[in-house]
Amino acid sequence: MAKSDASTVSPSAHAVSPSAVSPHAVSPLTVAPAEVLRQVRRIEVRTRRLVDSRFAGEYRSLFKGQGMEFSEVREYQPGDEVRSIDWNVSARMGRPFVKRYVEERELTIMLVIDLSGSSRFGTRAHFKHELAIEMAGVLALAATRNNDRVGLLMFSDRVEHALPARKGRKHALRLIRDLLTTNPVGRGTSVAVAVDRLMRLLPHRSVVFFASDFLADDLEKPLARLAQRHDVIAVTLEDPSERVLPNIGPARLQDPESGAVIEIDTSHPAVRAAFATQVTAADALRRKLFGRLGLDEIVVHTEHGYVDALLAFFRARTRRPHGAVRTGPRGAMGDAAGTAAPVRAPNAPVSVADQRSR
Repeated sequence: MAKSDASTVSPSAHAVSPSAVSPHAVSPLTVAPAEVLRQVRRIEVRTRRLVDSRFAGEYRSLFKGQGMEFSEVREYQPGDEVRSIDWNVSARMGRPFVKRYVEERELTIMLVIDLSGSSRFGTRAHFKHELAIEMAGVLALAATRNNDRVGLLMFSDRVEHALPARKGRKHALRLIRDLLTTNPVGRGTSVAVAVDRLMRLLPHRSVVFFASDFLADDLEKPLARLAQRHDVIAVTLEDPSERVLPNIGPARLQDPESGAVIEIDTSHPAVRAAFATQVTAADALRRKLFGRLGLDEIVVHTEHGYVDALLAFFRARTRRPHGAVRTGPRGAMGDAAGTAAPVRAPNAPVSVADQRSR
């Protein structure tokens, strides 16, 4: 097997030798019909327990609504704010009355899930897209519990499925079912296509959880467009095997989105050094991009799960005086935290081979 020049190695090229391929590396996203209801129920029970015990208060304290709405007019009492006096009512009644407002609690939460080839990958307990699906179930149930609307969009290089935002437990269970049963047609990634559909689905300001590994070109323009109108939270999905090139000697790498194949010697020092350098550079590009757009970020790893990262995000964002929040499994992350749970770059192919049998 021929050796590759170090310059051909990309931080996102999923590299494994055929003999080292894990049978669980790539998820086919197929669910037998008889299993659907059981899986929906299983996810509901597991996520409902999390919502009840850990997420409900954090969610409510963070997402407080988009403003205030009028509630009633009542008679003025000592200590009331003079600016709240309703002068028209006061003139008619001959004594002062004040307007009362309550917080507008109703929100729209949109869950966006990347189903491209690179997201259907994992070498730990979960595939990347599976973590996104279960995390989406938690957020859907938390939103439903707070009487918020919740919707879903799943995409690859096309929109694979879209579910408009609605309220209610029945709708949340429908959303979880769709998360489990949507089988993508495309293998590539187009954030622009997803954003185009979102802009049509969301006429008013909404909270958008955008779960992806962000391995795509031209991220900045569509994400900037989305962030101008909506509160966008980037959920970056990562697997440890994408961070370190395995030392397994000669190996074949395949991009699970384009299908392009190269052959390299993973034990070659120059190859490993080039890979590490590109991973570091990719992390810096990602952080700069999200920082420039003012996006919050939750870094979710297949090794650590999403629970701690999501809780850390809720708490960090509630406490922040200003600026974007970046959290991972170990809590709030600044630039110095990049080595503990780094973020990957917009222009990378994909990570340890398309583990499909050849």
